[in-house]
Amino acid sequence: MDLVTPGIGLIFWQTITFLIVLFLLSKFAWKPIMSSLRERESSIENALSMAEKAKLEMQELKAGNEKLLAEARAERDRILKDASAASNQMIEEAKAKAADESARMVAAAREAVANEKRAALTEIKNLAGSLSVEIAEQLLKRELSDATAQKQLVNDYMKEVTLN
Repeated sequence: MDLVTPGIGLIFWQTITFLIVLFLLSKFAWKPIMSSLRERESSIENALSMAEKAKLEMQELKAGNEKLLAEARAERDRILKDASAASNQMIEEAKAKAADESARMVAAAREAVANEKRAALTEIKNLAGSLSVEIAEQLLKRELSDATAQKQLVNDYMKEVTLN
């Protein structure tokens, strides 16, 4: 049973050894261990605070990026609106210019048609006059071929003409 229950001497020497080890640990090891634990704790706190600062900076950068994106989108929309307005203006100007040009061409065509019509009428009048003269000449030649017909024609004209 001696093996199961320790003796008083053994307990005494274990207590003395424990106290010596406790004294040595508190004298030489406890302070460096505690200081290294404090250093570790402060480095962890610093790392956490730096991580928090980095997180805040990332949020600020993200907000800045979102703001820049919003500005870029607004600028893009403005540029597209300006380009659309310029395009519409150019189209309207081109339509107006085309309308003016077509009106000018129609007016020129009408004037050309009118000139051609006048020229054609003049030519027709001249042709009608020539034909009338030729027909009259042919008729006069045929009717005035004998002397009695000539006298009869002169008498008829004399009757028509009244002298006052």
